[in-house]
Amino acid sequence: MPTDLIKTFTYLTIHLTIGFSVAYAMTGSVALAGGIAIVEPCINAVAFFFHEKAWKRVGAGRKLLPA
Repeated sequence: MPTDLIKTFTYLTIHLTIGFSVAYAMTGSVALAGGIAIVEPCINAVAFFFHEKAWKRVGAGRKLLPA
């Protein structure tokens, strides 16, 4: 499995845990906290994956430019 995907999945796991914990602490509702914890981090995980791809592209482009 590519490193980008492994990083994305581990980041998602951490984000789901934190998202659920914070939402539960604020609402006291398992159902509401679960909904928040699923939707928000999943969207962020997709954004993170493409963010990493973009930064790799920027880094590769800089190597090609003269100093």
